[in-house]
Amino acid sequence: MNAVDEIYAAHSDPEGFAGGYATYLGELLGRLDRNAVAAFMRLVLEVRNRGGRVFFVGNGGSAATASHFANDFSIGTRCAEKPFKAISLTDNVAAMTAIANDEGYDQLFVKQLEVVMEPGDIVVAISASGNSTNVVKALEFAKSRGNKTVALTGFETGGRIAEIADIVIHVKTRRGEYGPVEDVHMFVDHLMGSYFNRVVFEERAAGHFIEAHKTAVM
Repeated sequence: MNAVDEIYAAHSDPEGFAGGYATYLGELLGRLDRNAVAAFMRLVLEVRNRGGRVFFVGNGGSAATASHFANDFSIGTRCAEKPFKAISLTDNVAAMTAIANDEGYDQLFVKQLEVVMEPGDIVVAISASGNSTNVVKALEFAKSRGNKTVALTGFETGGRIAEIADIVIHVKTRRGEYGPVEDVHMFVDHLMGSYFNRVVFEERAAGHFIEAHKTAVM
């Protein structure tokens, strides 16, 4: 029995379950490794400064989280002058189905990275178990090319991706607690997106983009 099962066993009514779930989620957020999150933030800013890209990969709910991260970083920051080049490799249906059909589902992300990843780019794998074969292979491929990697994972150990990645954000829960793990992953997305929005606001207020434009014109 995991924590969510225990909450339901104690509070089978909707109101009680909602309260118990919210309390438990607050506990997980309180245990979040802020140093790991900060390291991820700094890495993304470094990649942005050198014009590199951030690729996100995941399956199921984590595929949606990958898309959400890419949207919040690239579009949500509203900074075309010095963009956050974030891309989710879960969004191209034609490419994904072609690769899954021709090469196998475990090659879903590797085959895309072979085409689009360049030196200096980073790969972020999102997986509650940390053991989805295609995200494991994506990180292994990135590491073999010398690219930095990040893992957002969960459950007891964080799985294989926690062993591979340079930066690990591990939401430690009992096995099967997909909802709470994915909730915290989304919290990290919104935390980072909110921070980057304010970085861009300060840059714009300081005239950084105006000066860059003047230099380009001259």
